[in-house]
Amino acid sequence: DVFQNQQLLGLFFSINVAFLLGLSDDAYDTKPLIKLGSQILCGIILVNTGNEIMLFDQEWLNYSLTILWVVGIMNSINMLDNMDSITTTTSIFIILTILGISLPFSFVNNVHLFLIITALGALCGFLLFNWNPAKMFMGDTGSQFLGIFLAAISIKYLWNHQPQYVDQSVGQQISIVLATFVLPISDTTTVVINRIARGQSPFVGGKDHTTHHLSYLGLSDSQIGFVFIGISIISLMLVVGAVKFVEIWTWVHTLIFVGYTLLIFGILFTITKISGGKKDEEN
Repeated sequence: DVFQNQQLLGLFFSINVAFLLGLSDDAYDTKPLIKLGSQILCGIILVNTGNEIMLFDQEWLNYSLTILWVVGIMNSINMLDNMDSITTTTSIFIILTILGISLPFSFVNNVHLFLIITALGALCGFLLFNWNPAKMFMGDTGSQFLGIFLAAISIKYLWNHQPQYVDQSVGQQISIVLATFVLPISDTTTVVINRIARGQSPFVGGKDHTTHHLSYLGLSDSQIGFVFIGISIISLMLVVGAVKFVEIWTWVHTLIFVGYTLLIFGILFTITKISGGKKDEEN
């Protein structure tokens, strides 16, 4: 019974909070502290309904990491929504990666699978109108919804993924999460570092994202979309390949994945330094 599934109810309640937060932000430009409080509430709801990350022996560390992850991904997906199709395509490949490592899966009483496939279908349909030149935009309502949805399903299928052949290791957990979310993590980290270095608040909008700097180098919005798709495909193949074909996870595999994540971040961060540095503009 769906209504007796505590984890599923936690997902539904947190998604509703995120949706209302995004709707309020689109309509009334919600203050940053209210947004942060609502995002923390989403994390607390997940923690109290059994949707926490299982990484440490101490539960309080798992709870803290879960809330930090939820807040981070909700903000990352929201910040990534700064150019036509970028958030949509990135989210599609994150979901495809989760589906790829979950194969083979049971279709019987698998509500999460139904929700994931439904979200994937909705995003693919939306992409037809969101690709440059976009005719539809998701706004904060869509990006906040996507942020909590991706954060929640990644907890279940990435952070807490149970390999078929080997015991789960901390190195593997962190590695597949970093590679899957490399684009939103890299973009947000780059923006935060650059804004703090300029003495600017990270919460103030501006045209200083990695996508904008690729545009300053001369790429069109569509070309930037294809760049992000290309990186997403590489990430998908790395994660699915590692989960399906690596039977013994060693420090070498962790080093490869962390190195890949740092490489993508380093390239995108460097681009922001050599792109000509157009001055930030308020969104």
